[in-house]
Amino acid sequence: MDLHDKDIIPGEILPVVIIGNGPSGICLSYLLSGYTPYLSPEAWHPNPLLHSKLGEQPHLSLLEQNLEYLCEGLEGRSSNPVAVLFDSLLLPDSDFGLDYTSPLAWRYEPERAIPHLVLGKGPPGGAWHAMEGSMLTLSLANWMELPGLKLKDWLRDKRRNVRNDRATPAEIASYYQHYVSQMSLEQNFACGTTVTSVTRQPGNQDGSPPCWRVKGLQRREGEVLGDGSSVSEEVPFTVLAHNVVLATGTHDIPARLGVEGESLPFVCHSFWELEAAISRGELDQTSDPVLVVGAGLTAADAVLAAHHLNTPVYHAFRRSVTDPGLIFNQLPKVLYPEYHKVHQMMTQQQHRADSPPQEQAQNLHHLSTTSSFSPSSTSPSSSSSSYPGYLSFPRHRVVAFRPDRKCVLESDSGQQTVVQVSKALVLIGAHPNLSFLADNGRLLGVKPKETITCRRNPIEVDPFTNQVVAAEGPGMYAMGPLVGENFVRFLKGGALAIASDLANRQREGEGRGEEDMATERLKDRCLDRQVTTQAEAKVCVLGL
Repeated sequence: MDLHDKDIIPGEILPVVIIGNGPSGICLSYLLSGYTPYLSPEAWHPNPLLHSKLGEQPHLSLLEQNLEYLCEGLEGRSSNPVAVLFDSLLLPDSDFGLDYTSPLAWRYEPERAIPHLVLGKGPPGGAWHAMEGSMLTLSLANWMELPGLKLKDWLRDKRRNVRNDRATPAEIASYYQHYVSQMSLEQNFACGTTVTSVTRQPGNQDGSPPCWRVKGLQRREGEVLGDGSSVSEEVPFTVLAHNVVLATGTHDIPARLGVEGESLPFVCHSFWELEAAISRGELDQTSDPVLVVGAGLTAADAVLAAHHLNTPVYHAFRRSVTDPGLIFNQLPKVLYPEYHKVHQMMTQQQHRADSPPQEQAQNLHHLSTTSSFSPSSTSPSSSSSSYPGYLSFPRHRVVAFRPDRKCVLESDSGQQTVVQVSKALVLIGAHPNLSFLADNGRLLGVKPKETITCRRNPIEVDPFTNQVVAAEGPGMYAMGPLVGENFVRFLKGGALAIASDLANRQREGEGRGEEDMATERLKDRCLDRQVTTQAEAKVCVLGL
């Protein structure tokens, strides 16, 4: 997996470079390696309209068909049409708990393979290798799998059946790493690499076409010392590519509140910092409360971890507990009992504005030392004492952290509450590290002046090809969380869209200059974007 050991000729332009070796990059590598989906001859799909469309040209692979036509009329839990299509084909009607057989038949056709290189900081699997290993994943096990290797079968052969039809992040990370080996994709992966810049290189007078220049560093093990350890070194590399795919995910940089005192040592921004404090014995039932800020699943995991130690918890978040946008209000209770219990805690044990915080803090400590937390022992009708040692602050924000470990919270109405804590965990999401792009990739977003985020400002792409609309030139794609797909179940659609577009461009390029055709398509999309922006500006002016 050493770049310097790969057969890359200096000055050679690779067809595709993928930045990111998580499930997005792995799935795309699978499709680009010649694994091709067809409609199985005896296939049946529960959606009659889609089944009829698929039967019109059964001799063509899915990569050769008109994806926009196949997507028409489909509905699902993703806003990306190709993601809904591919999910419907891989897991028909899985939203209803049904287990229909996929109508797709996979064939290995090496003549269709497109040479490519996948760059990643760690082993294949991406951020899954850094996730806590005992919690269960949010998604069902079969939603986490990639084409060609059933996760349930792999888990069963490995050690056990999947508990509650869900797996741990450690198992998922191991599965993705095994997948790359099982599908013989290793030769396409270069791990230990950090990309430092991606720029557009113009064509040369010698006839070389414009392309993308990808520069970075690869970590290599150096001289072995006397104690058996080795000194690692970072070796610079440069590769040229006709197409570059952004598949880095969004877990690189924890989001911050931007308030006074946020850099104080007792303020943490990752779940792993809480784990480290627990392993060092810094938290127990005698500790001052831990403040958890955020209402996502990571924040819920932190609440559960602290409660397991009987450490009292303050939990502050901006939304109302009944807000439909709150993730807990979107999860089936039967499948996600631990998160349902956290939501019950948030609802039933709220801060009372008419009670002094000191009194509530005393009660918090008293309850946490006299009772234990047992999610399975509580019913929806439980009283407020069902979850000892916990107090929620709905519709509150953090105003400041103070050096004496006091935190100032403020409600929507402007009332402030000061709480004494041992640690504060700010778990409000993360941003991708796109420092290798100009202006950290901001110009590529739906809102070009704002930071790229999965939910609020994803990279804007063509919905059926995943080509980046505002790229400097043709041949830049984005997929996965960067375009708003947080779930493995749906990011596979981005791989299909990109592989299909690359295959179509390859076929079309045989008759005329591929670069010219791609440039024309890019100009059309950029013009549409400019027209839309101008129209929005006019609306804003008229509204003044």
